[in-house]
Amino acid sequence: MNEIIHVFKTQGNDIWQALLQHIGISLIALLIAALIAIPLAILLMRHKKTAEFILQITSILQTIPSLALLGILIPFVGIGTVPSIIALVIYAIMPIFQNTYSGLTSIDPNLEEAAAAFGLSTTKRLVRIEVPLAMPMIVSGLRIAMVMIIGTATLAALIGAGGLGTYILLGIQTNNNSLLIIGAVLSAVLALVFSGVIRILSRLSLKRLGIVVAATLVLISGAAGYRYLNRDKATITIAGKMGSEPEILINMYKELIEQDSSLKVNVKSNFGGTTFLFKALKSESIDVYPEFTGTVLESLVKTNKKVSHNPKATYRVAKSLLKKQYGMAYLKPMKYQNGYAVAVKKSFAKENHLKTISDLARVSDKIHAGFDPDFYQQTDGYPGLKKEYGLNFASVRTMEPTLRYRAIAKGKVNLVDGYTTDPELQEYDLVVLKDDKAFFPPYQGAPLLLQKTLTRYPEIQAALNKLAGKISTSDMQKMNYLVNMKHEKASKVAHDYLIKHDLIKK
Repeated sequence: MNEIIHVFKTQGNDIWQALLQHIGISLIALLIAALIAIPLAILLMRHKKTAEFILQITSILQTIPSLALLGILIPFVGIGTVPSIIALVIYAIMPIFQNTYSGLTSIDPNLEEAAAAFGLSTTKRLVRIEVPLAMPMIVSGLRIAMVMIIGTATLAALIGAGGLGTYILLGIQTNNNSLLIIGAVLSAVLALVFSGVIRILSRLSLKRLGIVVAATLVLISGAAGYRYLNRDKATITIAGKMGSEPEILINMYKELIEQDSSLKVNVKSNFGGTTFLFKALKSESIDVYPEFTGTVLESLVKTNKKVSHNPKATYRVAKSLLKKQYGMAYLKPMKYQNGYAVAVKKSFAKENHLKTISDLARVSDKIHAGFDPDFYQQTDGYPGLKKEYGLNFASVRTMEPTLRYRAIAKGKVNLVDGYTTDPELQEYDLVVLKDDKAFFPPYQGAPLLLQKTLTRYPEIQAALNKLAGKISTSDMQKMNYLVNMKHEKASKVAHDYLIKHDLIKK
């Protein structure tokens, strides 16, 4: 509790901003979904077959995993609020449409006949009888949709839309339960508050309800217009994958660029996996992100050549192919290599005489692995490792980076992937198995951006190349430890490193 209070004291403004972002995204999504679903249900209330077809379509859309849907939307509408709202609207339409249609079509036919006998027109029957009688069902649909929206909106943080999901992801990534609790509890409270507000609004007449909705739309439009008109034209966006290390790096990028240019920088941390970021960069939704040479050659560019295990040669090939195939610039890499590692507990290694990855083949039937989603699906991860070493584990589960370390600590799994700079390897007393077949390629991190961005803002290159050849493996391990274990802010850790090594002015 003391830690939670401390977080509120030190990050109160940030939490308030995240809460407002979450409210904004959720409210806009609900209004749009309602404006689509309710009129559509009214239009189709006397067309049963068409209504059932639409209901089937909306039900199918709901089965699409939210992360997959966000990934599909990024190339078309970029990152941030827009794809998040589109995804939430898609999920919210079904319960609103279904409940509205059910409410309208379950009205006693005798009432409909009586209304017609009194000479009420179709419009008057709808306004005076059908909608009021269906209102409980409509409200129920709205409340279901609202709870669904608020819960799913936490994933908006993965594509830079902000919201309370930022604290949930940050809490998971940095092993900070205080942040996790704050994000989760505020999301739950928000769902309860919105549910109560919807209940109150349902008691208003249709005319007053229309006024409230119109006023809300005007306020939201006004706020969005104000932000658009007052945005800084010379702003670039730097994003990072999930985890403390990318967040540290992008904050270093921010300080270096802002010191050496007039540019303003927005940072988007915990953006998601490699696929999300690369799509966002190609669609110009972000401008820069740190990427590793091994990942470039194994997962991003097309090449038939085997990846060299010489770091300099790997970087040269990666840089050349990125420029040729995607028109991207790959700036100079840092010193350290953040390569993949496969680790087990010391006790498990001793019991089964495990020293190398090849040794795992002997005990494949005993291995219950927990892998990061990127490692599980990329060719430089588990698929390639499985083929190279002839592995066939008893079970494999995917989970977020910090969760897999907790899982092995609690005995839920007995083998995990990791990175050589992960502080958790030491924290949980794990043994890194030797890559005796030299499967993993070199992994040097370097800024990746479009060539056109570099042409437009050439000052970026000089600023970011200050990190070339800097940051040792030991340096990065220590910085990751401060963020993940000591719960220091990544921006502070990044700033302290830059000051200590005279890369920025005090």
